[in-house]
Amino acid sequence: MQITKYGHACVALEADDRRLVIDPGGLTDPAVLAGVTDVLVTHEHFDHFSEATLRAAAAEHELRVWTNSAVAAKLAGFGGEVRTVGDGSVFTAQGFEILVHGTWHAVLHRDIPRIGNIGFLIDGTVFHPGDALTVPGTPVDTLLLPVHGPWSTTGQLVDYVREVAPARVRAIHDGALNEVGRAMVGGLLGDGGPGAGSQYRHLGIGETESL
Repeated sequence: MQITKYGHACVALEADDRRLVIDPGGLTDPAVLAGVTDVLVTHEHFDHFSEATLRAAAAEHELRVWTNSAVAAKLAGFGGEVRTVGDGSVFTAQGFEILVHGTWHAVLHRDIPRIGNIGFLIDGTVFHPGDALTVPGTPVDTLLLPVHGPWSTTGQLVDYVREVAPARVRAIHDGALNEVGRAMVGGLLGDGGPGAGSQYRHLGIGETESL
C-alpha cells in the first residue's frame, strides 16, 4: 500500500490500481478527486469536508462517499452515492476493508456543542481518526496523527501515540502550522521528545510513501 499526503488532513491510499481518498476538505486541491470513485469523510468541518468539491466531482464521474449521518444530510440531492456509516460499521471500498471507530469530535470547549466524527481503519493497518484521539483498540501499523488543532496539546498526542502503539506515525492536520511549528511538534513526537515509542515522520504535500 502507498500513502500520499495532500492538503492538511487529506490523504490518498493506493494498492495496485485501487485508490481511496480520505477527507478532501477545503484546504485540499480538488484535483485529488480526479478519477476517484470512493471517498471517506470523517466529519463536517470545512478542512475535512468540501460539499462543493464532492458535488463537482460527482458531476464528472461515478462517486461514492462514505461518511457519518451529519455529512450525509448535507449531501442531499448529491449526484453520486452517499453511504452512511458509524462506529462498528464494516464495509469494502475499492477493495480495501474498512472498519469505523469512534462517534464524536474532540471537545473544543465546554461551550461549543460537539459534532459527530468517525475514524477509519483501512485493511487493519492504517488508521485516520479525523478530529479525535480515538483509540481503535486493535493493533495499528500506521497512525495518521492530527498533530495540530484547537482541541489538543502535543503532550496529549504523545500519550495518545503511546496508547495506540503503532509501528509508525505520519503527521496530518498540519495546515495551520508553519515550518517552525512543524519542527516543534516533530521534536516532541520524534526522537527529541519524551518518547512515544513509534517512528514519527512528516510527509510534505504530494509526497508518497510505501507502507
